[in-house]
Amino acid sequence: MPSLRRALLAAAALASLAATPGRAQGTGQELLRIGVESGPTSLDPHYASLITNIAFSRHVFQPLLQQDRRQQLQPAIATAWRAVDALTWEFTLDPAARFQDGAPVTAEDVAFTLSRAGDVPNSPSSFRPYTRPIAAVEAVDARTLRLRTHQPTPLLPNYLSLVMIVSKKHGETATTADYNAGRAMIGTGPYRHLSWQPGSPLAMERNPAFAGPAPAFARVEFRPIANAGARTAALEAGDVDLIEIVPPDQMRKLEANPRFATAGSPSNRLLFLTLDSDREASPHVQARGGGPIANPLRDPRVRRALSMAINRDALVARVLQGQATAAGDLGPDGYFGTAPDMTPQPFDLDGAKKLLAEAGYPQGFALQVNGPNDRFVNDEQVVQAIAQMWTRLGLAATVETRPRGVWLAEAAQLKYSVNLAGFSPNPEVLGMLETQIHSWNPAIGLGSANRGRFSNTDIDGLIQKARQTMDDAERAELTRQATRAAIRDQTALIPLYFQVNTWAMRRGLSYEARTDEMTLATSVSRAP
Repeated sequence: MPSLRRALLAAAALASLAATPGRAQGTGQELLRIGVESGPTSLDPHYASLITNIAFSRHVFQPLLQQDRRQQLQPAIATAWRAVDALTWEFTLDPAARFQDGAPVTAEDVAFTLSRAGDVPNSPSSFRPYTRPIAAVEAVDARTLRLRTHQPTPLLPNYLSLVMIVSKKHGETATTADYNAGRAMIGTGPYRHLSWQPGSPLAMERNPAFAGPAPAFARVEFRPIANAGARTAALEAGDVDLIEIVPPDQMRKLEANPRFATAGSPSNRLLFLTLDSDREASPHVQARGGGPIANPLRDPRVRRALSMAINRDALVARVLQGQATAAGDLGPDGYFGTAPDMTPQPFDLDGAKKLLAEAGYPQGFALQVNGPNDRFVNDEQVVQAIAQMWTRLGLAATVETRPRGVWLAEAAQLKYSVNLAGFSPNPEVLGMLETQIHSWNPAIGLGSANRGRFSNTDIDGLIQKARQTMDDAERAELTRQATRAAIRDQTALIPLYFQVNTWAMRRGLSYEARTDEMTLATSVSRAP
Protein backbone atom coordinates (compact mmCIF):
# COMPACT_ATOMS: atom_id res chain seq x y z
CA MET A 1 0.00 0.00 0.00
CA PRO A 2 2.74 2.60 0.79
CA SER A 3 4.42 1.97 -2.58
CA LEU A 4 1.06 2.34 -4.37
CA ARG A 5 0.41 5.57 -2.49
CA ARG A 6 3.81 6.95 -3.54
CA ALA A 7 3.15 6.00 -7.15
CA LEU A 8 -0.25 7.75 -7.08
CA LEU A 9 1.28 10.87 -5.54
CA ALA A 10 4.02 10.92 -8.19
CA ALA A 11 1.46 10.52 -10.97
CA ALA A 12 -0.66 13.32 -9.50
CA ALA A 13 2.37 15.60 -9.28
CA LEU A 14 3.24 14.98 -12.92
CA ALA A 15 -0.33 15.57 -14.00
CA SER A 16 -0.36 18.92 -12.24
CA LEU A 17 2.93 19.90 -13.89
CA ALA A 18 1.56 19.06 -17.31
CA ALA A 19 -1.72 20.83 -16.60
CA THR A 20 -0.14 24.08 -15.45
CA PRO A 21 3.17 24.77 -17.25
CA GLY A 22 5.52 26.89 -15.19
CA ARG A 23 3.65 26.45 -11.93
CA ALA A 24 3.47 23.56 -9.48
CA GLN A 25 -0.29 23.48 -8.96
CA GLY A 26 -1.46 24.06 -5.42
CA THR A 27 1.99 24.89 -4.05
CA GLY A 28 2.40 28.48 -5.17
CA GLN A 29 6.00 27.59 -5.99
CA GLU A 30 7.40 27.83 -9.47
CA LEU A 31 8.18 24.79 -11.56
CA LEU A 32 11.46 24.96 -13.42
CA ARG A 33 11.27 23.45 -16.90
CA ILE A 34 14.63 22.81 -18.56
CA GLY A 35 15.07 21.89 -22.21
CA VAL A 36 18.08 19.61 -22.61
CA GLU A 37 19.66 18.08 -25.66
CA SER A 38 19.15 14.57 -24.32
CA GLY A 39 18.08 12.82 -21.17
CA PRO A 40 20.14 10.26 -19.28
CA THR A 41 20.73 6.85 -20.81
CA SER A 42 19.95 5.40 -17.36
CA LEU A 43 19.11 6.60 -13.86
CA ASP A 44 21.62 4.13 -12.41
CA PRO A 45 24.33 6.57 -11.23
CA HIS A 46 27.04 4.01 -12.03
CA TYR A 47 25.78 2.77 -15.40
CA ALA A 48 27.68 5.14 -17.70
CA SER A 49 30.47 7.60 -17.09
CA LEU A 50 28.93 10.26 -19.32
CA ILE A 51 28.68 13.95 -18.47
CA THR A 52 24.92 13.99 -19.08
CA ASN A 53 24.30 10.96 -16.86
CA ILE A 54 26.53 12.32 -14.10
CA ALA A 55 24.74 15.68 -14.25
CA PHE A 56 21.33 14.08 -13.76
CA SER A 57 22.67 11.86 -10.98
CA ARG A 58 23.95 14.88 -9.06
CA HIS A 59 20.38 15.97 -8.38
CA VAL A 60 19.38 12.84 -6.45
CA PHE A 61 22.77 11.58 -5.27
CA GLN A 62 26.02 13.15 -4.07
CA PRO A 63 29.67 12.19 -4.38
CA LEU A 64 32.11 12.44 -1.49
CA LEU A 65 33.36 15.69 -3.04
CA GLN A 66 31.78 17.76 -5.75
CA GLN A 67 33.14 20.03 -8.45
CA ASP A 68 32.07 23.65 -8.60
CA ARG A 69 31.46 25.61 -11.78
CA ARG A 70 35.21 25.79 -12.47
CA GLN A 71 35.72 22.15 -11.40
CA GLN A 72 37.43 22.98 -8.16
CA LEU A 73 36.71 20.46 -5.42
CA GLN A 74 34.18 21.37 -2.75
CA PRO A 75 32.73 19.43 0.22
CA ALA A 76 29.69 17.22 -0.39
CA ILE A 77 29.18 14.05 1.67
CA ALA A 78 32.75 14.54 2.89
CA THR A 79 33.47 17.79 4.72
CA ALA A 80 37.26 17.40 4.65
CA TRP A 81 39.91 15.29 2.93
CA ARG A 82 43.68 14.93 3.04
CA ALA A 83 46.52 12.72 1.89
CA VAL A 84 47.81 10.88 4.97
CA ASP A 85 50.68 9.41 2.97
CA ALA A 86 51.42 8.48 -0.63
CA LEU A 87 49.04 5.50 -0.50
CA THR A 88 46.32 6.77 1.85
CA TRP A 89 43.57 9.35 1.51
CA GLU A 90 41.40 10.27 4.50
CA PHE A 91 37.84 11.61 4.25
CA THR A 92 35.64 13.04 7.01
CA LEU A 93 31.94 12.33 6.49
CA ASP A 94 29.29 14.96 7.16
CA PRO A 95 27.14 13.71 10.08
CA ALA A 96 24.20 15.67 8.64
CA ALA A 97 24.28 13.75 5.34
CA ARG A 98 21.22 11.52 5.26
CA PHE A 99 19.67 9.25 2.66
CA GLN A 100 16.03 9.92 1.88
CA ASP A 101 15.00 7.12 4.26
CA GLY A 102 16.69 9.02 7.10
CA ALA A 103 19.73 6.75 7.40
CA PRO A 104 23.14 8.45 7.81
CA VAL A 105 25.86 7.86 5.25
CA THR A 106 28.39 5.37 6.62
CA ALA A 107 31.75 3.98 5.58
CA GLU A 108 29.87 0.81 4.59
CA ASP A 109 27.83 2.79 2.08
CA VAL A 110 31.01 4.29 0.64
CA ALA A 111 32.75 0.90 0.46
CA PHE A 112 29.71 -0.65 -1.22
CA THR A 113 29.54 2.20 -3.72
CA LEU A 114 33.21 1.97 -4.67
CA SER A 115 32.85 -1.77 -5.15
CA ARG A 116 29.71 -1.45 -7.27
CA ALA A 117 30.58 1.59 -9.39
CA GLY A 118 33.16 -0.11 -11.58
CA ASP A 119 31.26 -3.36 -11.94
CA VAL A 120 27.81 -2.55 -13.37
CA PRO A 121 26.76 -5.13 -16.01
CA ASN A 122 26.59 -3.92 -19.62
CA SER A 123 28.03 -0.52 -18.81
CA PRO A 124 28.95 1.23 -22.08
CA SER A 125 31.37 3.55 -20.27
CA SER A 126 32.53 2.16 -16.95
CA PHE A 127 33.48 4.06 -13.81
CA ARG A 128 36.22 1.48 -13.25
CA PRO A 129 39.07 3.90 -14.13
CA TYR A 130 37.97 6.02 -11.14
CA THR A 131 37.70 3.17 -8.65
CA ARG A 132 40.49 0.90 -9.90
CA PRO A 133 43.24 2.59 -7.80
CA ILE A 134 41.46 1.74 -4.50
CA ALA A 135 42.82 -1.28 -2.66
CA ALA A 136 40.82 -1.00 0.57
CA VAL A 137 38.27 1.13 2.44
CA GLU A 138 38.86 1.40 6.18
CA ALA A 139 36.55 2.93 8.78
CA VAL A 140 38.62 4.84 11.35
CA ASP A 141 35.52 5.85 13.30
CA ALA A 142 31.88 6.68 12.59
CA ARG A 143 32.80 9.83 10.67
CA THR A 144 36.24 9.04 9.25
CA LEU A 145 37.28 6.64 6.52
CA ARG A 146 40.55 6.00 4.78
CA LEU A 147 41.05 4.79 1.23
CA ARG A 148 44.19 2.79 0.60
CA THR A 149 45.46 2.82 -2.98
CA HIS A 150 47.56 0.33 -4.88
CA GLN A 151 49.97 3.09 -5.87
CA PRO A 152 50.23 6.86 -5.33
CA THR A 153 47.10 8.40 -6.86
CA PRO A 154 47.12 12.21 -6.61
CA LEU A 155 43.91 12.56 -8.61
CA LEU A 156 41.82 10.21 -6.47
CA PRO A 157 39.70 13.03 -4.92
CA ASN A 158 38.94 14.28 -8.44
CA TYR A 159 38.00 10.79 -9.61
CA LEU A 160 35.67 10.34 -6.65
CA SER A 161 33.89 13.62 -7.40
CA LEU A 162 32.28 11.75 -10.32
CA VAL A 163 31.17 8.70 -8.34
CA MET A 164 27.78 9.08 -6.64
CA ILE A 165 27.39 7.46 -3.22
CA VAL A 166 24.45 5.06 -2.99
CA SER A 167 22.83 3.33 -0.04
CA LYS A 168 24.11 -0.17 0.62
CA LYS A 169 20.73 -1.07 2.12
CA HIS A 170 18.81 -0.10 -1.01
CA GLY A 171 21.50 -0.82 -3.58
CA GLU A 172 22.85 -4.19 -2.49
CA THR A 173 20.23 -6.14 -4.45
CA ALA A 174 19.32 -3.38 -6.91
CA THR A 175 19.92 -3.69 -10.62
CA THR A 176 20.11 -0.96 -13.23
CA ALA A 177 16.46 -1.72 -13.98
CA ASP A 178 15.56 -0.98 -10.34
CA TYR A 179 17.18 2.45 -10.60
CA ASN A 180 15.47 3.15 -13.92
CA ALA A 181 12.11 2.23 -12.39
CA GLY A 182 12.79 4.56 -9.44
CA ARG A 183 12.76 1.79 -6.83
CA ALA A 184 16.41 2.29 -5.86
CA MET A 185 16.54 6.07 -6.28
CA ILE A 186 17.31 6.73 -2.61
CA GLY A 187 20.03 9.34 -2.43
CA THR A 188 21.29 12.24 -0.32
CA GLY A 189 21.00 14.94 -2.99
CA PRO A 190 18.96 18.14 -3.21
CA TYR A 191 16.11 16.50 -5.13
CA ARG A 192 13.99 13.37 -4.98
CA HIS A 193 13.10 11.37 -8.05
CA LEU A 194 9.49 11.43 -9.26
CA SER A 195 9.37 9.78 -12.69
CA TRP A 196 11.24 9.06 -15.89
CA GLN A 197 10.97 6.98 -19.05
CA PRO A 198 13.68 6.95 -21.76
CA GLY A 199 12.99 9.77 -24.19
CA SER A 200 10.43 11.37 -21.85
CA PRO A 201 10.70 14.21 -19.33
CA LEU A 202 12.47 13.52 -16.06
CA ALA A 203 10.66 14.95 -13.04
CA MET A 204 11.94 15.54 -9.53
CA GLU A 205 11.00 17.45 -6.41
CA ARG A 206 12.97 19.18 -3.67
CA ASN A 207 14.36 16.85 -0.98
CA PRO A 208 13.37 18.41 2.39
CA ALA A 209 16.00 16.31 4.20
CA PHE A 210 18.89 17.59 2.09
CA ALA A 211 21.77 18.70 4.33
CA GLY A 212 22.89 21.54 2.08
CA PRO A 213 21.24 24.78 0.92
CA ALA A 214 17.72 24.23 -0.41
CA PRO A 215 17.50 24.57 -4.21
CA ALA A 216 15.54 27.54 -5.49
CA PHE A 217 12.78 25.51 -7.15
CA ALA A 218 10.47 22.98 -5.54
CA ARG A 219 9.84 21.10 -8.78
CA VAL A 220 12.07 20.51 -11.79
CA GLU A 221 11.29 18.91 -15.12
CA PHE A 222 14.01 18.10 -17.65
CA ARG A 223 12.56 17.86 -21.14
CA PRO A 224 14.71 16.24 -23.85
CA ILE A 225 14.61 18.26 -27.09
CA ALA A 226 17.33 16.92 -29.37
CA ASN A 227 17.12 19.58 -32.08
CA ALA A 228 18.81 22.83 -31.11
CA GLY A 229 16.41 24.94 -33.15
CA ALA A 230 13.45 23.23 -31.49
CA ARG A 231 14.93 23.95 -28.04
CA THR A 232 15.21 27.62 -28.91
CA ALA A 233 11.65 27.66 -30.24
CA ALA A 234 10.41 26.01 -27.03
CA LEU A 235 12.05 28.76 -24.97
CA GLU A 236 10.61 31.51 -27.16
CA ALA A 237 7.14 29.95 -26.93
CA GLY A 238 7.33 29.73 -23.13
CA ASP A 239 7.19 25.92 -23.11
CA VAL A 240 10.46 25.76 -21.15
CA ASP A 241 12.23 28.22 -18.88
CA LEU A 242 15.86 27.42 -19.70
CA ILE A 243 17.75 25.62 -22.47
CA GLU A 244 21.29 24.39 -22.94
CA ILE A 245 23.65 24.23 -25.95
CA VAL A 246 22.34 27.24 -27.84
CA PRO A 247 23.47 27.43 -31.50
CA PRO A 248 25.69 30.44 -32.24
CA ASP A 249 23.16 32.17 -34.51
CA GLN A 250 20.32 31.65 -32.01
CA MET A 251 22.53 32.82 -29.13
CA ARG A 252 23.04 36.21 -30.75
CA LYS A 253 19.31 36.57 -31.39
CA LEU A 254 18.42 35.73 -27.79
CA GLU A 255 21.08 38.06 -26.42
CA ALA A 256 19.40 40.92 -28.27
CA ASN A 257 15.91 40.07 -27.01
CA PRO A 258 14.96 41.70 -23.65
CA ARG A 259 12.63 38.76 -22.91
CA PHE A 260 15.60 36.48 -22.36
CA ALA A 261 18.92 36.23 -20.56
CA THR A 262 21.95 34.17 -21.55
CA ALA A 263 24.99 32.65 -19.86
CA GLY A 264 28.21 31.22 -21.21
CA SER A 265 31.51 29.78 -20.08
CA PRO A 266 34.65 28.55 -21.79
CA SER A 267 34.53 24.78 -21.82
CA ASN A 268 37.18 22.34 -20.74
CA ARG A 269 36.08 20.09 -23.60
CA LEU A 270 38.69 19.84 -26.32
CA LEU A 271 37.45 19.09 -29.82
CA PHE A 272 40.13 17.21 -31.72
CA LEU A 273 40.81 14.75 -34.51
CA THR A 274 41.87 11.20 -33.78
CA LEU A 275 44.28 9.70 -36.30
CA ASP A 276 44.79 6.01 -37.00
CA SER A 277 48.53 5.89 -36.41
CA ASP A 278 48.60 2.15 -35.69
CA ARG A 279 47.29 -0.04 -38.50
CA GLU A 280 49.38 -0.75 -41.59
CA ALA A 281 46.24 -0.40 -43.69
CA SER A 282 43.57 2.01 -42.48
CA PRO A 283 39.91 1.49 -43.44
CA HIS A 284 39.29 4.91 -45.01
CA VAL A 285 42.67 5.75 -46.53
CA GLN A 286 43.42 4.96 -50.16
CA ALA A 287 45.78 5.95 -52.94
CA ARG A 288 44.95 9.25 -54.68
CA GLY A 289 43.26 7.49 -57.57
CA GLY A 290 41.79 4.68 -55.47
CA GLY A 291 43.16 1.34 -54.41
CA PRO A 292 45.10 0.18 -51.33
CA ILE A 293 47.94 2.15 -49.81
CA ALA A 294 50.22 1.77 -46.81
CA ASN A 295 48.74 3.91 -44.04
CA PRO A 296 50.37 7.38 -44.29
CA LEU A 297 48.92 8.38 -40.91
CA ARG A 298 51.64 6.30 -39.24
CA ASP A 299 54.17 8.96 -40.28
CA PRO A 300 54.34 11.88 -37.79
CA ARG A 301 55.26 14.21 -40.67
CA VAL A 302 51.95 13.46 -42.36
CA ARG A 303 50.06 13.98 -39.13
CA ARG A 304 51.79 17.30 -38.57
CA ALA A 305 51.07 18.38 -42.15
CA LEU A 306 47.38 17.67 -41.62
CA SER A 307 47.43 19.84 -38.50
CA MET A 308 49.25 22.67 -40.26
CA ALA A 309 46.67 22.68 -43.06
CA ILE A 310 43.78 23.43 -40.69
CA ASN A 311 42.87 27.09 -40.29
CA ARG A 312 41.60 27.05 -36.71
CA ASP A 313 40.85 30.76 -36.68
CA ALA A 314 38.55 30.31 -39.67
CA LEU A 315 36.81 27.37 -37.97
CA VAL A 316 36.17 29.45 -34.87
CA ALA A 317 35.11 32.63 -36.68
CA ARG A 318 33.06 31.20 -39.53
CA VAL A 319 31.82 27.73 -38.68
CA LEU A 320 31.38 28.31 -34.94
CA GLN A 321 30.65 32.06 -35.22
CA GLY A 322 33.04 32.88 -32.39
CA GLN A 323 31.59 30.34 -29.97
CA ALA A 324 34.93 28.57 -29.42
CA THR A 325 38.64 29.18 -28.78
CA ALA A 326 41.40 27.76 -30.97
CA ALA A 327 43.42 25.07 -29.17
CA GLY A 328 47.06 24.05 -29.11
CA ASP A 329 47.14 22.33 -25.71
CA LEU A 330 45.05 19.51 -24.26
CA GLY A 331 43.38 21.80 -21.73
CA PRO A 332 42.21 25.43 -21.77
CA ASP A 333 44.35 28.26 -20.40
CA GLY A 334 44.78 28.04 -16.66
CA TYR A 335 43.99 24.34 -16.43
CA PHE A 336 46.41 22.38 -14.26
CA GLY A 337 49.23 21.05 -16.43
CA THR A 338 48.81 23.39 -19.38
CA ALA A 339 51.82 25.17 -20.86
CA PRO A 340 51.91 28.79 -22.11
CA ASP A 341 54.07 27.75 -25.07
CA MET A 342 51.51 25.20 -26.33
CA THR A 343 49.75 27.69 -28.58
CA PRO A 344 47.52 26.69 -31.51
CA GLN A 345 49.33 25.34 -34.57
CA PRO A 346 49.64 28.26 -37.04
CA PHE A 347 47.90 27.76 -40.38
CA ASP A 348 50.63 27.15 -42.97
CA LEU A 349 49.35 25.54 -46.16
CA ASP A 350 52.63 25.87 -48.07
CA GLY A 351 54.58 24.40 -45.16
CA ALA A 352 52.08 21.56 -44.91
CA LYS A 353 52.43 20.76 -48.63
CA LYS A 354 56.20 20.73 -48.31
CA LEU A 355 56.07 18.42 -45.29
CA LEU A 356 53.63 16.08 -47.05
CA ALA A 357 55.95 15.85 -50.05
CA GLU A 358 58.90 15.21 -47.76
CA ALA A 359 57.00 12.27 -46.28
CA GLY A 360 56.57 10.81 -49.79
CA TYR A 361 53.09 12.05 -50.71
CA PRO A 362 53.55 15.01 -53.07
CA GLN A 363 50.25 14.15 -54.78
CA GLY A 364 48.47 13.45 -51.51
CA PHE A 365 46.13 10.51 -50.99
CA ALA A 366 42.43 9.79 -50.51
CA LEU A 367 41.01 10.12 -47.01
CA GLN A 368 37.57 10.02 -45.39
CA VAL A 369 36.90 12.24 -42.38
CA ASN A 370 34.29 10.92 -39.95
CA GLY A 371 32.40 12.52 -37.10
CA PRO A 372 29.00 13.00 -35.46
CA ASN A 373 26.20 15.16 -36.81
CA ASP A 374 24.31 15.72 -33.55
CA ARG A 375 26.83 15.65 -30.70
CA PHE A 376 28.79 18.93 -30.75
CA VAL A 377 27.91 22.46 -31.85
CA ASN A 378 27.92 22.57 -35.66
CA ASP A 379 29.86 19.31 -35.71
CA GLU A 380 28.95 18.26 -39.25
CA GLN A 381 29.90 21.69 -40.59
CA VAL A 382 33.25 21.45 -38.79
CA VAL A 383 34.00 18.10 -40.43
CA GLN A 384 33.02 19.47 -43.83
CA ALA A 385 35.25 22.52 -43.37
CA ILE A 386 38.26 20.40 -42.38
CA ALA A 387 37.79 18.17 -45.43
CA GLN A 388 37.75 21.28 -47.65
CA MET A 389 40.97 22.53 -46.05
CA TRP A 390 42.63 19.19 -46.67
CA THR A 391 41.44 19.25 -50.28
CA ARG A 392 43.49 22.43 -50.68
CA LEU A 393 46.43 20.49 -49.23
CA GLY A 394 46.11 18.04 -52.11
CA LEU A 395 44.13 15.24 -50.50
CA ALA A 396 41.03 13.66 -52.00
CA ALA A 397 39.07 14.27 -48.80
CA THR A 398 35.51 13.07 -48.32
CA VAL A 399 33.14 13.23 -45.34
CA GLU A 400 30.79 10.86 -43.56
CA THR A 401 28.95 11.78 -40.37
CA ARG A 402 26.67 9.69 -38.16
CA PRO A 403 24.10 10.20 -35.38
CA ARG A 404 25.79 10.09 -31.99
CA GLY A 405 24.76 6.54 -31.06
CA VAL A 406 26.11 5.02 -34.25
CA TRP A 407 29.14 7.30 -34.20
CA LEU A 408 30.08 6.35 -30.64
CA ALA A 409 29.75 2.64 -31.37
CA GLU A 410 31.72 2.79 -34.61
CA ALA A 411 34.47 4.92 -33.07
CA ALA A 412 34.83 2.42 -30.23
CA GLN A 413 35.09 -0.35 -32.81
CA LEU A 414 37.94 1.56 -34.52
CA LYS A 415 36.04 1.84 -37.80
CA TYR A 416 37.44 5.31 -38.57
CA SER A 417 40.75 6.53 -39.92
CA VAL A 418 40.20 10.17 -38.93
CA ASN A 419 37.43 11.14 -36.54
CA LEU A 420 36.15 14.32 -34.90
CA ALA A 421 36.03 13.67 -31.15
CA GLY A 422 35.65 15.59 -27.91
CA PHE A 423 36.87 15.00 -24.38
CA SER A 424 37.01 16.86 -21.08
CA PRO A 425 39.98 16.19 -18.79
CA ASN A 426 39.03 15.96 -15.13
CA PRO A 427 40.25 18.43 -13.99
CA GLU A 428 43.91 18.20 -15.01
CA VAL A 429 45.46 17.76 -18.43
CA LEU A 430 46.73 14.47 -17.07
CA GLY A 431 43.20 13.10 -17.48
CA MET A 432 43.50 13.69 -21.22
CA LEU A 433 46.92 12.08 -21.41
CA GLU A 434 45.78 9.00 -19.51
CA THR A 435 42.77 8.30 -21.70
CA GLN A 436 43.57 9.69 -25.16
CA ILE A 437 47.38 9.58 -25.51
CA HIS A 438 48.71 6.67 -23.45
CA SER A 439 48.98 3.37 -25.32
CA TRP A 440 45.81 1.32 -25.14
CA ASN A 441 46.29 -0.94 -22.14
CA PRO A 442 43.09 -2.31 -20.57
CA ALA A 443 45.11 -4.25 -17.99
CA ILE A 444 46.09 -1.00 -16.25
CA GLY A 445 43.11 1.05 -17.39
CA LEU A 446 45.08 3.52 -19.55
CA GLY A 447 44.48 4.59 -23.13
CA SER A 448 40.83 3.64 -22.72
CA ALA A 449 39.66 6.21 -25.32
CA ASN A 450 42.74 6.13 -27.54
CA ARG A 451 40.80 5.56 -30.78
CA GLY A 452 43.83 6.13 -32.99
CA ARG A 453 45.87 3.62 -30.98
CA PHE A 454 48.79 6.03 -30.85
CA SER A 455 51.64 4.46 -28.90
CA ASN A 456 54.97 5.78 -27.70
CA THR A 457 56.84 4.13 -24.82
CA ASP A 458 58.69 7.29 -23.77
CA ILE A 459 55.46 9.29 -23.54
CA ASP A 460 53.79 6.40 -21.71
CA GLY A 461 56.60 6.55 -19.16
CA LEU A 462 56.08 10.26 -18.55
CA ILE A 463 52.32 9.77 -18.11
CA GLN A 464 52.74 6.87 -15.70
CA LYS A 465 55.27 8.81 -13.67
CA ALA A 466 53.03 11.90 -13.56
CA ARG A 467 49.98 9.98 -12.39
CA GLN A 468 51.92 8.66 -9.37
CA THR A 469 53.52 11.98 -8.43
CA MET A 470 51.89 13.54 -5.39
CA ASP A 471 53.88 16.80 -5.58
CA ASP A 472 51.77 19.21 -7.64
CA ALA A 473 54.60 21.20 -9.19
CA GLU A 474 56.48 18.09 -10.26
CA ARG A 475 53.32 16.47 -11.64
CA ALA A 476 52.48 19.61 -13.63
CA GLU A 477 55.94 19.67 -15.22
CA LEU A 478 55.78 15.97 -16.13
CA THR A 479 52.35 16.62 -17.66
CA ARG A 480 53.72 19.46 -19.78
CA GLN A 481 56.62 17.31 -20.96
CA ALA A 482 54.29 14.52 -22.01
CA THR A 483 51.96 16.93 -23.81
CA ARG A 484 54.78 18.61 -25.73
CA ALA A 485 56.12 15.25 -26.85
CA ALA A 486 52.66 13.96 -27.82
CA ILE A 487 51.33 17.04 -29.62
CA ARG A 488 54.32 19.08 -30.77
CA ASP A 489 56.69 16.23 -31.64
CA GLN A 490 54.39 13.34 -32.58
CA THR A 491 50.95 14.88 -33.36
CA ALA A 492 49.33 11.95 -31.57
CA LEU A 493 46.03 13.79 -32.20
CA ILE A 494 45.13 17.17 -33.67
CA PRO A 495 43.76 19.75 -31.18
CA LEU A 496 41.18 22.02 -32.82
CA TYR A 497 39.28 24.20 -30.34
CA PHE A 498 37.57 24.45 -26.98
CA GLN A 499 33.82 24.97 -27.11
CA VAL A 500 31.98 27.72 -25.31
CA ASN A 501 29.18 26.30 -23.17
CA THR A 502 25.94 28.25 -23.54
CA TRP A 503 22.56 28.54 -21.85
CA ALA A 504 19.56 30.78 -22.44
CA MET A 505 16.60 31.42 -20.15
CA ARG A 506 13.55 33.55 -19.70
CA ARG A 507 14.14 36.95 -18.13
CA GLY A 508 14.03 36.69 -14.35
CA LEU A 509 16.31 33.67 -14.14
CA SER A 510 20.08 33.39 -14.05
CA TYR A 511 22.38 30.43 -14.60
CA GLU A 512 25.82 29.87 -13.08
CA ALA A 513 27.66 28.80 -16.22
CA ARG A 514 29.97 25.80 -15.86
CA THR A 515 33.14 24.66 -17.62
CA ASP A 516 32.07 21.00 -17.48
CA GLU A 517 28.90 21.48 -19.58
CA MET A 518 26.60 20.15 -16.85
CA THR A 519 23.11 21.61 -16.76
CA LEU A 520 22.08 21.53 -13.12
CA ALA A 521 18.83 22.76 -11.60
CA THR A 522 20.87 23.79 -8.55
CA SER A 523 22.80 26.26 -10.74
CA VAL A 524 19.60 28.14 -11.61
CA SER A 525 18.43 31.02 -9.46
CA ARG A 526 16.00 33.89 -9.65
CA ALA A 527 17.71 36.97 -11.00
CA PRO A 528 17.87 39.94 -8.60
